[in-house]
Amino acid sequence: MAVTLSPASTSTAQSASAIHSADVRAAITAHPKKVIAIGDSLIYGYGDSEGGGWVDRLRLSYMNPEQPGPILYNLGVRGDGVRQVAKRLKSEFGDRGELRHRTPDVLVLSVGINDSARAGRPTGRPITAIDLFECEMDQLLAQASSLCPVYFVGMVPVNETAMPFAKILYFTHAEQMRYRDVTKRLCEAHDVPYLDLYEQWTQQDEHWVSDHLCTDGIHPNPLGYRTILESVKSWQPLMEAIL
Repeated sequence: MAVTLSPASTSTAQSASAIHSADVRAAITAHPKKVIAIGDSLIYGYGDSEGGGWVDRLRLSYMNPEQPGPILYNLGVRGDGVRQVAKRLKSEFGDRGELRHRTPDVLVLSVGINDSARAGRPTGRPITAIDLFECEMDQLLAQASSLCPVYFVGMVPVNETAMPFAKILYFTHAEQMRYRDVTKRLCEAHDVPYLDLYEQWTQQDEHWVSDHLCTDGIHPNPLGYRTILESVKSWQPLMEAIL
């Protein structure tokens, strides 16, 4: 037998639904996702004098208290390699629990390009030997994955014609690919999603790449960081995790 609700009953049900929706919105606002982005200058945003890099550009889009969104912490340090990031990961992760003593919900890693450089000449001593890099990256991913879900944003290609960087460091595409491939393989082994910016950028021509980099040939310029932000915002695994 069909049941017909009275206007009063319908009004009560609608009010209850509205209260529930308001409670959900309030809960999201009171307990936003906490996201740590840790790594090297690609996280720090060096080279972007307009927006401070892709992490800060993303962070600014969630700074309105009226609109619920994640809280992002930029923990990038220029020049860091995998060893330096691993050394400070645990303490910096724990120090970002000030909101109701909640540890972060998501961790974004981006590191490796500084390890790939060679000193003095293109065939000189590597900053981090590839076998040591593999071991240290494996340990970093294991450590990070034990803390919370991890997502990895890969390096962008350099402008080889601008080398050497700082008059001593040589970054090459060949070495970048070696270190990138090791990182991708380890991310897959640790079930860490990997955003391959190197692959995306090298699908363009050399002029496109150089137009997106600073004159030092290493760091993205404002246009480059805007492009990275577009890639990150289109990266479904991370966006679903932080929103």
